[in-house]
Amino acid sequence: MKKVVLMAVALLSFAMVSAQSAGEIVAKYNEGAAALQAKDWTKALANFESVVKGGADSEDSNVVNCVATAKKYIPTCYQRIGTAAAGRKDFATAIENLTKAAEKAELWGDMQGKAKSNMILAKVYQVQGGEAFNAEDYITAVAVFEKGYAANPRNTDMALNLAESYFKLGEYQKGMDVCNNICGMNATKYADAIASAREKMSMYTNNEVARLQQAGDNDGIIAMAEVMLSTDPTSALAEKIRIQAYNNKKDYDKVIELGETAALAQTDDENKSDVYFILGAAYNAKEMKPQAIVNLEKVVAGSSVEPAKAALAELKK
Repeated sequence: MKKVVLMAVALLSFAMVSAQSAGEIVAKYNEGAAALQAKDWTKALANFESVVKGGADSEDSNVVNCVATAKKYIPTCYQRIGTAAAGRKDFATAIENLTKAAEKAELWGDMQGKAKSNMILAKVYQVQGGEAFNAEDYITAVAVFEKGYAANPRNTDMALNLAESYFKLGEYQKGMDVCNNICGMNATKYADAIASAREKMSMYTNNEVARLQQAGDNDGIIAMAEVMLSTDPTSALAEKIRIQAYNNKKDYDKVIELGETAALAQTDDENKSDVYFILGAAYNAKEMKPQAIVNLEKVVAGSSVEPAKAALAELKK
């Protein structure tokens, strides 16, 4: 008997909701519009959500228009509530509402609204993660920045901080992945960010190479260089560290195979000279005197110049 009574109550409730008139829905919409004008985002949101819920199945043209317009305003209300919370550093409330703003915009086909909400959401994560980053709490910073990066990977300031946090935690490849993504962005619009990413990649790659060299892990360096080249086949740094690692292994055949390509990939005379010195030394080790001389004579800059001169003097005796 109880089940019958409960069903009756449920049916009665449904009938009351269904009986909500078009006038009542329009009135709710007007209340929401007035609240929106007054910048009472919470009240506006409550009214607009009531309009969408109550008028979802209506065929009345006025109600249909009210529902369609309410759907446009609901993401805005969530966005405004979230932005206000962010200003108070109430990050939890900000994130909750901005996430809803993006979700609602996507649900109703407003991709521009979704993108805008995600941009603001990413900035909130940037500020929240920045506090941990500045305190050198890189574990927390990564956890926060990852969410912001997912919301808007084009926030390059945050992306660079995420990469730096990964590097600080010894997550070398993750840091490189973020930097490579930055380097793949529009070269004019993001020129400064790309330059910063490349600087980080060079510094932390050199640090990683030093660590692997200290461990005697030349194969690890070669593997690292191969990964870098798979992402960026023109990477001068990857070409150089790979040649150095093969030279350290005394795999002179491989140095000779890859040396000219590695030298031509370099963008300055000092690095180019370093590679030619390694290549010349490899030819010398293989007792290929003419080729050794040709390559050692290409060493014209940097710290390799004097060793190259000494080697040439011996070869030309």
